[in-house]
Amino acid sequence: MHPSDSTRYAVLAEGLHKRYGPKAGKPALSGFDLAVPAGTVHGLLGPNGAGKTTAVRILATLLRADGGRARVGGFDVTRQPRQVRRQIGFTGQYAAVDEILSGRQNLEMFGRLFHLSAARARRRAAELLEQFRLTEAAERPVSGYSGGMRRRLDLASSLILAPRVLFLDEPTTGLDPRARNEVWDAVRQLAASGTTVLLTTQYLDEADQLADRIAVISAPPGEGGRTIADDTPEGLKNLVGGDRVEVVVGGTEHLAAAERVVARVSGVTPESNAEALRVSAPVTDRVHALTEVARTLRDEAVDVVDLGVRRPTLDDVFLRLTGTAATGTTDETTPATRSAAARPAATEGASA
Repeated sequence: MHPSDSTRYAVLAEGLHKRYGPKAGKPALSGFDLAVPAGTVHGLLGPNGAGKTTAVRILATLLRADGGRARVGGFDVTRQPRQVRRQIGFTGQYAAVDEILSGRQNLEMFGRLFHLSAARARRRAAELLEQFRLTEAAERPVSGYSGGMRRRLDLASSLILAPRVLFLDEPTTGLDPRARNEVWDAVRQLAASGTTVLLTTQYLDEADQLADRIAVISAPPGEGGRTIADDTPEGLKNLVGGDRVEVVVGGTEHLAAAERVVARVSGVTPESNAEALRVSAPVTDRVHALTEVARTLRDEAVDVVDLGVRRPTLDDVFLRLTGTAATGTTDETTPATRSAAARPAATEGASA
């Protein structure tokens, strides 16, 4: 690592290796690399078993790598774990708050566990309740909170000591669309305030909405996960091509005519899906292509159910890069909550 990398990147990993069990055990990571610029949201995508959660747990000092090196907040995760823990917050897939206590009581409790004085814990709880729009519900038991409110409270509890880096592992698993949007807004606020966020998710629209850059991790058969792409969402989409014109016809008898029209306008042999009755091809001038295809299909009396031009999605990228479709399910290990083992070291040096 170059010395300047420690200031440019809040999270930096090079060649991380990890195996579970004896030497013949299953490899989880095989040369994983990651560089997260400070003050950004960085997505980490990969299919089940690719090693996403393993990588995050190593970076959060909850696991020890078998090889490679990594720095978080400028500190080495192996040689300086205590310093790393002072820099980070960690929120797992499920809320780790007490349902009997109120939102305010939860935050004050976490503040005391982080060695804040009673007065400072109260002040910090009030600040976080306001930041995450929970002030009106502050005195209510968490058992009456919606899913989105619980996740926002969980995020708030991870920020008691204002960490420089926040690890979010599947933060919206199991939430309905409204609750997901509430969590997304909270993550955007964190990034705007300067917190670096490393987000592992299998909801590709979530990564598309939130991440400044996205790393895709995949594990070849018999090997552990490694990073196979790292770019902006738009940059990744460009890997699978630009705009595509798509036609869906009303019956198989119209497929051949649609293929001829799309081929004539696009200048390439189109892809055809007989089951979906869909014909598509890449185009360079989306307006011209759409206009010409629509006019010609009408002239030739082709029964069209749907017609449009679309950009590649992250689903297309994920399928092209990993060979599997995104499932929107959880990762390869038992869901990680905020670890009690990490709290004592994380609290060291906290001011009262």
